[in-house]
Amino acid sequence: MTTDGVLRVRRVRGRLAREGATWSAGNGLEFETVSLPEDECDRLRDLLVAERAACVVEIGLAYASSALAIGEALLTVGAPDARHVIVDPFQDSVWSGAGWSLLCDAGLDAIARLVPAWSSIALPRLLTDGFVADAAFVDGSHRFHEVFVDAYFLRKIVRPGGLIVLDDYWAPPVRTAAAYFERNLGWTALPDAIGGDRCQAFRLPAEAYEPPFRQFEPF
Repeated sequence: MTTDGVLRVRRVRGRLAREGATWSAGNGLEFETVSLPEDECDRLRDLLVAERAACVVEIGLAYASSALAIGEALLTVGAPDARHVIVDPFQDSVWSGAGWSLLCDAGLDAIARLVPAWSSIALPRLLTDGFVADAAFVDGSHRFHEVFVDAYFLRKIVRPGGLIVLDDYWAPPVRTAAAYFERNLGWTALPDAIGGDRCQAFRLPAEAYEPPFRQFEPF
C-alpha cells in the first residue's frame, strides 16, 4: 500500500517535472540540461526498489530530480534504517540550495544527509567511518580523473553485489573510467536496467577482491 510519505514525494516530483525548478543557475546549468529526465528517474526508482535498497549514496544533487526518485525508492522499500547520503560541494554556492529545499518539501530530510564537500574528500571519510551502501548514483564531475576516484571509493563503500549507476555515460571520460573497473575489477554492465540514453548500471562482484599486481586489461 502506498504510504503518505511516498505520495508526498510523488507530488513534489510531479511538480518539478511539470514546472521545472523555480530557480536556475544559468550558464548552461538550467534544469532541463542538468536534471535526469522523469522517465529515467522512474526507472532508477524501480531499479532500487527491485534491489530492496535501504542505503544509497549519491554524488551530485543540483535540482534533486534523481535524489527525489531515490528517496521515493527508499520509502517504498520501507527499511526502518533507510539512509540517503548526498555529496555535493556546490549545493549552496552554485545551486542556492534548490535541490535540498525540494527534498525538504518532500519530507526526505528525515532520511537524507547532505555532505557539502568534494567527493574526493567525502567518500574516503565515509569509508573510514565504516559506511556501507546498497547502491550509488553518480552524477558529479565528468572529468576522467574525478570519475575514476569516485568509482574507486564507491567500490569499497557499496556492498559486494551492490549497484553503481553512472549518469551521463555517453560522455567519453565517464565511459572510459568505467571501462577500467569493468575490465579489471569485475563490474558487470546491466544495459537494460535503466534504459534511455544517459545512465548505465553496473553490478559489483559478489565478493570483494583485488587483482594480482601483474594482472591488467587495457581499457
